[in-house]
Amino acid sequence: MRVFPLPAPILTLALGALIAVSPALAQRAHNSRAPIDFSADHIELQDKANRAVLSGSVAVKQAEMTLNAARMTVSYTGQVVGGNPQVSRLDAAGGVIVHRPDQTARSQYAIYDLNRRVVTMLGAVTLDQGGNTVNGGRLTLNLDSGRAVIDGSSVAGSSGAGSGVTQRGGRVTGTFSVPDRSN
Repeated sequence: MRVFPLPAPILTLALGALIAVSPALAQRAHNSRAPIDFSADHIELQDKANRAVLSGSVAVKQAEMTLNAARMTVSYTGQVVGGNPQVSRLDAAGGVIVHRPDQTARSQYAIYDLNRRVVTMLGAVTLDQGGNTVNGGRLTLNLDSGRAVIDGSSVAGSSGAGSGVTQRGGRVTGTFSVPDRSN
């Protein structure tokens, strides 16, 4: 992973870091205990494997976060609390979009680990927040802190033909908006 030191205000504006220039720009901690609502064209329950496979225009909503993908595997622990299985992980593939207030991320694949409260996105990642855009191979988003880390590389061995993961040359790129200072 390449780490490039940037002044805190730029990191805050671009990546929703913990220290915000203004409270309106900071991301609130995500409520990972909120119910998960979903819709899809098709669902296959695999109870013996403790999972469900959703396919076709999958949309998942939890609190203020939505996750859209072509296909998603929902893994659960096997424990049932209040009549509901306890979801532990979501694996999404195909045109993945994660949207939070003032922040949208896109990729080819994503893993939402509910126990760690972390979303990891892989393959041609783009993060948009306020007029800022950052591109890379992997994004790790901590839902408790709102901290986003973008890595230039994708998963090992992903640059091969037909792998489905786009490699962007191992670099993080982006555009930061600049406030109008003409007044």
